[in-house]
Amino acid sequence: MNAPDTLTRPVSDAAQSALLADLYQFTMLQAYHAAGMHGQASFELFCRRLPSRRGFLMAAGLEPALEWLEALHFQSHELDWLGGTGRFTPDLIAMLRDWRFTGEVCAVPEGTILFPGEPLLRVTASIGEAQLVESRVLNLIHAHSLIATKAARCVMAAGGVSLIEFGMRRAHGADAAMIAARASVIAGFEATANVLAGMCDGLPLAGTMAHSFVLAHEAEAIAFEHFGHANPGHTAFVIDTYDTEQGAHRAVAAAHELARHGIALQAVRIDSGDLARHSHRVRRILDSAGLDQVKILVSGDLDEWSVAALRAARAPIDAFCVGTALSTSSDAPSLDLAYKLVEYEGRPCSKRSPGKATLPGRKQVWRRYDAQGRIASDLIALADEPAPAVSTGASALTGGPHAAPGAATPLPGMAWQALLWPVMRDGHRLRPAPSIEAIRRHAAMQLNALPAGLRSLGAAHPVSVSLSPSLKQAAPGIKLNPKTGAAADQHWNPSRPPPAPGDRRSPARPRPGAQTR
Repeated sequence: MNAPDTLTRPVSDAAQSALLADLYQFTMLQAYHAAGMHGQASFELFCRRLPSRRGFLMAAGLEPALEWLEALHFQSHELDWLGGTGRFTPDLIAMLRDWRFTGEVCAVPEGTILFPGEPLLRVTASIGEAQLVESRVLNLIHAHSLIATKAARCVMAAGGVSLIEFGMRRAHGADAAMIAARASVIAGFEATANVLAGMCDGLPLAGTMAHSFVLAHEAEAIAFEHFGHANPGHTAFVIDTYDTEQGAHRAVAAAHELARHGIALQAVRIDSGDLARHSHRVRRILDSAGLDQVKILVSGDLDEWSVAALRAARAPIDAFCVGTALSTSSDAPSLDLAYKLVEYEGRPCSKRSPGKATLPGRKQVWRRYDAQGRIASDLIALADEPAPAVSTGASALTGGPHAAPGAATPLPGMAWQALLWPVMRDGHRLRPAPSIEAIRRHAAMQLNALPAGLRSLGAAHPVSVSLSPSLKQAAPGIKLNPKTGAAADQHWNPSRPPPAPGDRRSPARPRPGAQTR
């Protein structure tokens, strides 16, 4: 296989490049351009089905995706390289020199809880534009939502105890490490150990010391004193390098010595062994020495299950430091997200592939909360449908989008709330990006609104997600699986196209025993 000359570029630039796309995005763009197909298209991004033992998805990654779309353009050397592949016409390359994303985006705010089949976002633009951005938009939303969902499970397991993200070293590259830090803090983690994420995203930082620092000294006690004098405002020791309980006693001695210089020991970290047993013993050692204010942090292959087990054991732990299992979402390393065409030039489009059927038309998700403010049910409807009917005395929330996530609170009772809002028009954001703290507040409200059946880590009891009558009419034969939420074609006859909107005829069904093509 012959390849054009390579171009050396910094990895940090790759994440912003318009070439960060699958090849078929460009081959389709060339075909659309050659055929004169420039009509408006709408693509929706949604989750087909959730991994085992997952009951919900926390949407994340919207703001990074909007930032990428807003700045998207081709650099001259990229187009020179693209033209040099011999795959694309000079006419297409010339068109791309002034290319910008000029479409619009509707989306749920970051931190929103969603279920299979419900759109996270919708991109509407000329079909070439909307198609070209598919892979990177999916890439950003997938990575953020995957980690945010895993982090949200850790938050539920921790039951109010602090969590710190420790996963950079085993994340799948620099971009993945940055995403893990941001997504985990959005979901409710208190801080990250990733320093660059602290600078770029304004995330709180937290950390202790490595075992190598202790090993580099002749004695553990000397290591503690050196570290304390060098970090007087952030003194935290790792105490399990040799023997955890002996390390705790040496930490006490170092704390008393440092106190003579006005330096307070803030925390100790345990990274190995029986964390429940060690934490109980270390807590007694610290308290008996008058150091009840010193916090105990634990780390070492933690995930939501081990966090829940330590909480059940009533271990006196003040913070869980979660690393690899979080930054790689090791038990469920991917989500079945898809970005599919749902409308072209006003015509609803529906894919009927076995196991991958899609719902046609631009859609809105409506949510209803019960009297306790818990999610009661969701309704997927066509975007231009009127708000769902509500009970007496209630109303549907259909006003303009809130300025920032967290500004709108669940409406208890029978009112319906629209989840998708316009966030970009003509390629520009409609409002400044919300702060991380605002997104965190919205995510916290969403987690608090989960019904009891979705608050456990095991088998989940799904929230009722239904289709509006108009959407059912537009998608004859397609139903949502009540367990997975995935759309499935119940009686599709490939010899007959779906009826046009407004056509109330039933879809054709083959007679029992009849042959079908």
